[in-house]
Amino acid sequence: MNNRVDMDNQTDMNQLTEVTKTASFMNNNKSDRQIKRKRADRRFHWYGFTAIAMALAFLVFFFVDIIGQALPAFDQTEVHVTVNYTKAATKNYNKAVDKSVRRIVSRAWLRSIPQYLEAHPEMIGTSHDEWVPADSRVDQFIKEHDGHGLKSKYQRTVKEMQQENRVRSVFNTTLFTRGDSKLPEYAGIWAAAVGSVFTLLITMLVAVPIGVMTAIYLEEFAADNRFTRLIEVNINNLAAIPSILYGLLGLAIFISFFGVPRSSALAGGLTLALMTLPVIIITTRASLRAVPESIREAAYGLGASNLQTTWHHVLPLAMPGILTGSIIGLAQAMGETAPLIIVGMMAYIPDAPTSILDATTVLPAQVYTWSTESLRGYSERTAAGILVLLTVLLSLNALAVKLRNRAQQTW
Repeated sequence: MNNRVDMDNQTDMNQLTEVTKTASFMNNNKSDRQIKRKRADRRFHWYGFTAIAMALAFLVFFFVDIIGQALPAFDQTEVHVTVNYTKAATKNYNKAVDKSVRRIVSRAWLRSIPQYLEAHPEMIGTSHDEWVPADSRVDQFIKEHDGHGLKSKYQRTVKEMQQENRVRSVFNTTLFTRGDSKLPEYAGIWAAAVGSVFTLLITMLVAVPIGVMTAIYLEEFAADNRFTRLIEVNINNLAAIPSILYGLLGLAIFISFFGVPRSSALAGGLTLALMTLPVIIITTRASLRAVPESIREAAYGLGASNLQTTWHHVLPLAMPGILTGSIIGLAQAMGETAPLIIVGMMAYIPDAPTSILDATTVLPAQVYTWSTESLRGYSERTAAGILVLLTVLLSLNALAVKLRNRAQQTW
């Protein structure tokens, strides 16, 4: 009997030992899994932090590089020379200055002397000491840029003029008051900026009303059937196709079929409106869908029609999102170049357009044109144009964020 009891006790002890071992094994496995999960979490956290740090480092590098290249463009070198407004200068502008400084001053300024004398005939026969724009090679030499291309004899002349305090650097107003030029020292963004404004105005006037009305109809009035679903699929697909295809579409429809003047702000604005429409429609529908259904039901309960409900209740509540989407769509359109190349807005435009039918260009296209020039002076103007474009785009995005935050409602 005692032996049987001892055997039972031994069996119980063995079972208890096995249970203890199993529990210990399971606890160890659980602890190992927890350690592995924590390690995986730390690795994922580190990967995410590294990705963000690399993105920020790239962004900082980009802005530092662009700003560093753009800042010299805001300074322009001027030289102090004697200008002889003789009658001979009305036919040969080279006669207006001494031969020793003829290669120092800007050729664009020299070429403007006959027109100046034609407008001011009382100046003929007089001489004046004036500060005039220097040639771009002189400007690059003063800024100590490599590849300035200024010959040694002219370098000596410029150094002598520096010693005589006849060389100075001033703020480059030409960059903001003139259009494109074949000479870097006279090249500016004014014509491209005016063309961009005209083009964006047309894009806004066409794309925003049509896009918003289309979204309202599809979201609030159209029946849910195969036809409307097909339209929705096509709108989503149009938002994803390459922008250059819109340029081909604009060339075929607006220029070839309707006869809109090539290179005009009207052609460019209508083309960008086609490209912006899907973005505005999608964002507007999302804003309308975010309005709670209870708002509509309450309006219907008070006897309002579908139109009254949409116009007086749904649309005002969705307006912040609609404005945000529209501004972002216009900002995207402002940075486009590919579709505008197809409709001819890469032309050389020295003067700002006076109407939407005049030949013009836009700021991104102007920047691209300058980037292809070989003269060193265009490089810093390219960076300056990029900086101005980035400032405008960031301002538009900041405006969109501000409008969204001020009018955002939590349901």
